[in-house]
Amino acid sequence: MIHIKTPEQIEAMRVAGRISAKVLRKTGELVRPGITTLELDRFAENLIRLEGARPAFLGYGGFKGSICASINDQIVHGVPSNEVVLTEGDIISIDTGGVMEGWYGDNAATFAVGEIDAQTAKLLEVTEQALWAGIEAALVGARLGDIGHAVQSVAEAAGFGVVREYVGHGIGREMHEDPIVPNFGRKGSGAKLKAGMVLAIEPMINAGSYKTKGPFDDGWIVYTADGSRSAHFEKTLALTADGPDILTRE
Repeated sequence: MIHIKTPEQIEAMRVAGRISAKVLRKTGELVRPGITTLELDRFAENLIRLEGARPAFLGYGGFKGSICASINDQIVHGVPSNEVVLTEGDIISIDTGGVMEGWYGDNAATFAVGEIDAQTAKLLEVTEQALWAGIEAALVGARLGDIGHAVQSVAEAAGFGVVREYVGHGIGREMHEDPIVPNFGRKGSGAKLKAGMVLAIEPMINAGSYKTKGPFDDGWIVYTADGSRSAHFEKTLALTADGPDILTRE
């Protein structure tokens, strides 16, 4: 069931969104060679709580972190660890969010660790462009397939693979609500987009094949099947008659 939010509820979600955006930005500013993903996680958790919210991911389905920290060929759901030390040339997807008065905010971005090679830089640039293309397609009266088609078109035009198994989602009082928001699809297909829908759009784009493997023993981390690198960007937005309203913005 798709939950349509009132303007008042959207404003309440904006508070959670602003906190989530601040935490993502400030955690990303700490990314550097030599830092561990557990250090990033502890910083993010502390900041979320200082903002008066609670971490959206901590304990979710048994997840042990306040951020997902996914390195290089890890697509999503990387578990923070003191054993994972960032090194020059890595990339890291940081996905985080906060819950404020029962409302969720959710966002992600992929950060370079020091200097990265040109192909990896292109992957990050194109994935972020694909996110914005999806957001621009999220118009009242359009269809869910229009979002996925926009994301897929940008990514595949650059020669990259679009992950199929993991998708964006509705969001509100729960982190994951209907509808699912694929990053691929046919224009004009799917449910009609209505004012008051709140979506988390999150392209996951691979430098090689779109295929995935895992999760394995840890039950969480998903990898690219061919070992290529993967990038991930995400924003939460509300659909309005005036266009998409990004809630994860400071």
